[in-house]
Amino acid sequence: MTIITSVDTSLYLSNQPKEREPSPELGKDEFLELLVTQMQNQDPTNSMDESEFIAQMATFSSLEQMMNMSNSMDLLVNNQLVSPAIQYSHMIGETVNYRTFDEETGEVAGVDTNEIVSVSEQDGWAVFHLDNGKKIYADSVVEVGTAANEADNESENDTAGPVGNEEGEE
Repeated sequence: MTIITSVDTSLYLSNQPKEREPSPELGKDEFLELLVTQMQNQDPTNSMDESEFIAQMATFSSLEQMMNMSNSMDLLVNNQLVSPAIQYSHMIGETVNYRTFDEETGEVAGVDTNEIVSVSEQDGWAVFHLDNGKKIYADSVVEVGTAANEADNESENDTAGPVGNEEGEE
């Protein structure tokens, strides 16, 4: 047996908000709930007109179709936003180190460096088009940006010959 020692006055009806805050959205669940409530509370001697019921069901069907179409449009927009070509477009102009593969064995042959000139999509994967004409998948990139540029600069500095003095004398 539970003994109540106090009364929570915040639960009194007089302390409840007087105005109802409407929901900004009326979805299919709310519409169906209203329809069921209306049917449950109708006067049994004067039931709802069949044509009115059919009109409400048609409205419900239209609402459901519009919501499905809205969800489909949202999905389409989200898919476009995360397209691999769009997702990797910021890579254009970047110098990358990427794995190369032996065409016969399919094993990693080494690492090359080149600049990305464009990005496309193939079978849902991002494809980088390089300055040297090759196409590589994004997942073959092992390094991007300054480290890749430094590797290029070091290799250029290693192969550069002696530099003459400022007057051009040797």
